[in-house]
Amino acid sequence: GEGLENVWARHERLAKAIWAACDVWAQGGALHFNVTDPTHRSHAVTALRLTEGRGTPLRNYTENQLGLTLGIGLGMEDWDGCFRLGHMGHVNAQMIMAILGGMETAMAALDIPRGQGALEAAAATLAT
Repeated sequence: GEGLENVWARHERLAKAIWAACDVWAQGGALHFNVTDPTHRSHAVTALRLTEGRGTPLRNYTENQLGLTLGIGLGMEDWDGCFRLGHMGHVNAQMIMAILGGMETAMAALDIPRGQGALEAAAATLAT
């Protein structure tokens, strides 16, 4: 098997790729991490929020148009803004890039303000 230490390393690598993409998207002002300090973030799931209730439209678009289900914001007061991305278990770099590509597509379709180059940032992280 892969071995537990390698599993943990893979989860960390995938998490950092997602964070790299989200850091770029956050430059547009609409996307925010729920946990701002990367040293306190989970390598299992990344919790995010979009301003002005854009989370629900993003989740609806990715699910209905792309077949990509984003997690809801569990226990969050801002139901329409919050969502989460899982990156543990049977997940690999190809899946992460597909998730990020789907999110980029949805944000473009919904005209959500975002920084440019998120997929490149994630790819560069995975390439190291």
